[in-house]
Amino acid sequence: MVSAPARRTLVREWIGRGASERRALAAIGMSASALRYCPREDRNGELRERILALAHRHRRYGVGMIYLKLRQEGRIVNYKRVERLYREQQLQVRRRKRKKVPIGERQPLLRPSQANQVWSMDFVFDRTAEGRVIKCLVIVDDATHEAVAIDVERAISGHGVARVLDRLAHSRGLPHVIRTEREACPRGTMARSFAVRRWSPGRMPVACSCG
Repeated sequence: MVSAPARRTLVREWIGRGASERRALAAIGMSASALRYCPREDRNGELRERILALAHRHRRYGVGMIYLKLRQEGRIVNYKRVERLYREQQLQVRRRKRKKVPIGERQPLLRPSQANQVWSMDFVFDRTAEGRVIKCLVIVDDATHEAVAIDVERAISGHGVARVLDRLAHSRGLPHVIRTEREACPRGTMARSFAVRRWSPGRMPVACSCG
């Protein structure tokens, strides 16, 4: 199939050789409006180049962070427009495959009858207004549903978890068992964290209920 620009060129060549515009258009099968059409200037050209530059500079940034960077530069742009240009250039960040963690021995779920028998410990993620990730270590009493601790940091390591548990041990004492979930730690359960494993002997068991 011949493209519209190529057909415009053919019509103009026929007209240049003496054919009338009407006859040339009819022979090519093109309308007069199509012949006179002037393509609009690409208004996304400069924005597309900027998105590409940001994506190359920050290789782990997704479309959300690219959009935030553009807004920080003072650009008034629509998120869907940025997302469309981002996808057109196939800049999607490939997700890293998570390593499979071997399933350990299952621990039965304890049903506490009073406070300070069983706590549950997990991480909750959120973002600030600037788009920066924050990590919250949340510890809840399974019997009373009291939030025993909520520790908010940019990043919390196994040593950070151990420090929070030490603080609780001095302020209110520890329960019989702390229960964790597999999702609590991206590189394995908190029960398998090296720092937490070093902390737990002689104090109390840290049980994984991931199954």
